Amino acid sequence: MSEARARRGQQGDSRMGDVAERAGVSHGTVSNFFNRPHLLSDATREKVAAAVDALAFVPNDAARTLAKGTGNTVGAVLVDIGNSFFVDIARGIESSAAEAGLKLLLANSDVDLQRQNDYLDLFDETRVRGIILAPLDGEQRGAARVRSHGRPVVFVNWPGDPAQSCGVIVDEEFGGYLAASHLIGLGRTRLLYAGGPLHLHAVADRLAGVRRAVSEHTGVELEVAETHSLTTRVGRILGEQLADRAVADRPDAIVCAADSLAVGCIEHLVAAGISVPDDIAVTGYDDNHYAAESAVPVTTIAQPGREMGVIAAGLLAEEVDEPATHEHRTVVLKPELVVRRSSVR
Repeated sequence: MSEARARRGQQGDSRMGDVAERAGVSHGTVSNFFNRPHLLSDATREKVAAAVDALAFVPNDAARTLAKGTGNTVGAVLVDIGNSFFVDIARGIESSAAEAGLKLLLANSDVDLQRQNDYLDLFDETRVRGIILAPLDGEQRGAARVRSHGRPVVFVNWPGDPAQSCGVIVDEEFGGYLAASHLIGLGRTRLLYAGGPLHLHAVADRLAGVRRAVSEHTGVELEVAETHSLTTRVGRILGEQLADRAVADRPDAIVCAADSLAVGCIEHLVAAGISVPDDIAVTGYDDNHYAAESAVPVTTIAQPGREMGVIAAGLLAEEVDEPATHEHRTVVLKPELVVRRSSVR
């Protein structure tokens, strides 16, 4: 090994104590330099920075975390970052975590339960301080396993458990109610709700809200079309099926359980010569970024994704900092109606 290479190896192996000795400060001062620099004077920061540069020192957060079982890193596993709703959640988590002095590791389960559990196990093994999870529907065994190791889990877009975890959710039933009430208020009387599978809690809750709105008005009918997914392609198939019906058998309004479904449906209806919204008014759900940019901008139900992420990270930081006094709770936020040309000219 060359002398220069050996010297680089020695520098890379420098410990925090070496930095403290070279800078003429305490070990705690070096720790503050990396984790709480605002506590140090400019002169002290400059001395430590010079020592760090001279020794080519890189703090090993992972090693410290494994040794002590603590650290300043949290993990977040989101179900689908291809959906801008979850991107907004991620941005909120990142912003709030940074304010709390926490670093964020972000993973995308990509609507895959095995991948979700693999990431949970990975974060558990690396001993992150806690995890924020936007899960797939179903029993949350992976989260329960992480909690059993003493690691807090905060759910987002999924209710918490008063005995074990916090959660941040949106009132999905109210969102469905808003969409249907908007269409009924425009004089539409033949509503169709499209979404699925219906066992998904969000799809079912939105349908419950639509049913409530319909029940409040006489002379309004509701048809339910269950789909096997909420993709744009499935929306096109739905639009094709509706276009093939006789005019008298078509709905005059459609409540779609997702913007992607609405965009695909509108695309085929318009291609078939059916006017949106004159013949059929359509609403979506989520206020995905592309909903406003489609050929016919989609009226939708906006979920406060960024706010959800901010609150979830705040709840996790609170539980990490004050585990003895922290109370688990579920925060429920209200969605909002965003009116665009798919329902009103």
